[in-house]
Amino acid sequence: MTNFLHEASIAELQSQMESGATSAQEIIAAYIDRINTIDGLLHSVLEINPDALEIAAELDAERHRSGPRGPLHGIPILLKDNIDTDDKMQTTAGSLALIGSRPAQDATVAARLRAAGAVILGKANLSEWANFRSTQSISGWSARGGQCQNPYRIGYNPCGSSSGSAVTVSTNLVAAALGTETDGSIVCPSATCGIVGIKPTVGLVSRAGVIPIAHSQDTVGPMTRTVADGAVLLGALIGLDPRDGATTASVNHFSHDYTRFLDADGLSGARIGVERERYFGYHTPTDAVIEQAIAAMRDAGAVIVDPANIPTATDDRMRESELAVLLYELKADMASYLATRLPGRADRPQPRSLADLMAFNRAYADLELELFGQELFEMAWQKGDLSDAEYRDALLLGRRLAGAEGIDAVMDAHRLDALVAPTGAPAWANDPQKGDRYVGGSSRPAAVAGYPLITVPAGFVDGLPVGITFMGRAWSEPTLIRLAYAFEQRTQARVRPRGMFERVA
Repeated sequence: MTNFLHEASIAELQSQMESGATSAQEIIAAYIDRINTIDGLLHSVLEINPDALEIAAELDAERHRSGPRGPLHGIPILLKDNIDTDDKMQTTAGSLALIGSRPAQDATVAARLRAAGAVILGKANLSEWANFRSTQSISGWSARGGQCQNPYRIGYNPCGSSSGSAVTVSTNLVAAALGTETDGSIVCPSATCGIVGIKPTVGLVSRAGVIPIAHSQDTVGPMTRTVADGAVLLGALIGLDPRDGATTASVNHFSHDYTRFLDADGLSGARIGVERERYFGYHTPTDAVIEQAIAAMRDAGAVIVDPANIPTATDDRMRESELAVLLYELKADMASYLATRLPGRADRPQPRSLADLMAFNRAYADLELELFGQELFEMAWQKGDLSDAEYRDALLLGRRLAGAEGIDAVMDAHRLDALVAPTGAPAWANDPQKGDRYVGGSSRPAAVAGYPLITVPAGFVDGLPVGITFMGRAWSEPTLIRLAYAFEQRTQARVRPRGMFERVA
């Protein structure tokens, strides 16, 4: 792989193309070569766009004719395999059930990337059905792609569900990637794989054409090696979309240029609250890394309010209401999504409901159900429709506990700019018999409230990355980007995976 592609930022790649030192086609070819060289061990890429080099050549010609469209012109981006693309690639959520059927059009985020001049390089592996099929699932595993590996220690888990997106960015297989999050699925793999993950406010980025779990919590966001790259990518994704009514709430809350909020002195004078209750104490070495991170923020001029506990953090009704909402919405939203797919193979019925997906899994149990079952699918199928009182009550309760009585309450009480907590513990060893050994995380309040998160590398425990999460109110992406960037610039905690990945450079 060409040396300048190692840890190359979007701005650096753009500069190289502008100077004529390289081209989009050469960059794409170099990334494809690296994927073909090392991904057989990682299982992070499901497929490469067969038209990527041709698209890059067309963008190179356009650059020569009229200049670049913007900061993403010619930049390769990988998409998590639950984001529709109307091209020669599959969109399957990692399941064999959708092989052969086709989306009717690009997801809005895919269309916006193309319009910005980005090259969709391929599809990334993920936890099948975004990790919402079984209570005993293994993060990073899909029937289509197998078990995705953590690049810092093969045999360890990358976390999920946006596992492949995180691994490809961390190992320099692509400039940047998109992931999706319902609860933790961007921030956990980002932290576990040593990169930056931005989970936007629900409604800031369209979910149209994204295979759903639940419309109340689903969102799409950037996964990058730096906060600056995340800011560039986020600016290309946002905006109103008639295909996703939730985006109407983002009016007057979005920017097409989040890079203007990057400020290396952004921590100076900022009031940062430490969410101790429930989000510390489950892994002592992780706590030690985060204590050092908090000290670095204090040294950078931040006012640290410690503790600044979310009042409802220990109220189990938040977890219970979240599960109820996800089950109800999965049943309804999946049926709505499947209705948009075009028929595929003549020898296989087109799935139109969770019941159809479950029937497929039973028919191909040796491929789909050997490692774990589909209990969450079964539980969701037993739910009623979205007019049920149980659903409406759970939705209102969860939002109140996580939002008004949770994040908003503690931020009001202490006049905070953001809250911080460990994103989660380091990676764990893969164990197909026992499933995930996930011991803790801090994503739930923001997930249930629909609020934003940014995770940034904070350090290492026994050679495995640990991230710190910055959490804020709805639409507070500018503030979180400012704080996360300042922290990143002060600590420079990311260290790319070494070992065999270095030898094939």
